[in-house]
Amino acid sequence: MTSSGTVQRLDGKIALITGASSGIGAGTAVLFAELGAQLALTGRNEENLQTTAAQCRQTGGNQPLLIVADMLKEEDVARVLDDTIKQFGQLDILVNNAGIVKGGGIDNTSLADYDAVMNTNVRAPYQLTMLAVPYLTKTKGTIVNVSSVNGMRSFPNVLAYCMSKSAIDQFTRCTALELASKGIRVNSVNPGVILTEIHKRGGKTEEEYKKFLEHSKTTHALGRVGEVQEVARTIAFLASDSSSFITGAQIPIDGGRHAMCPR
Repeated sequence: MTSSGTVQRLDGKIALITGASSGIGAGTAVLFAELGAQLALTGRNEENLQTTAAQCRQTGGNQPLLIVADMLKEEDVARVLDDTIKQFGQLDILVNNAGIVKGGGIDNTSLADYDAVMNTNVRAPYQLTMLAVPYLTKTKGTIVNVSSVNGMRSFPNVLAYCMSKSAIDQFTRCTALELASKGIRVNSVNPGVILTEIHKRGGKTEEEYKKFLEHSKTTHALGRVGEVQEVARTIAFLASDSSSFITGAQIPIDGGRHAMCPR
């Protein structure tokens, strides 16, 4: 069985994926390429984007359009959409995946860190979605937002991140209602701890990350952390016609973490 399993194919679909240079974004890009989609991929690191593109080609997919951009810059966000339309002439799928984590609570999170998290995780997808709506209207397209279990549950010492993902969940529900009449579906995935680089980029040392992963076995009902492909397959399902009657949903991909309570 391929990594795509039985997910419906995406032949002829044009998909734009943000944060595609690593982690969930890169895994989603590779799976979408395997499923036949044409891809526009954006990220800050050109070398990592090229690696993702090579993996896409290895699945038999076409060379993706690569757009090096910083989602903190308003002009870059606009350029991402413009370049995609110039290359492909349409847009069928938007995956708002780019995001960052910074640790800290109310007494030790700087406003600079707060702004970086909120602008990357909320403002950028707001802007990109706003710009993409006219094109998604033409194709009756789909939007998948990558949120987090942190949007559904509360955790200390990642305050700005939790707030940003709660905002994305509300953004998902509201835009699903607003865009339903245009035939556009909007959903989110809410991963638990997934094996990516995001936590180390957020400030954890190698040793801290190992301890975090070990502890995470106790905080996820299935007794383990998740794999990128487990999230990517759900994103592909939500982006495909297999989910044609689903909109405004948040789907936890978290080994049951969202259902757990300490006792």
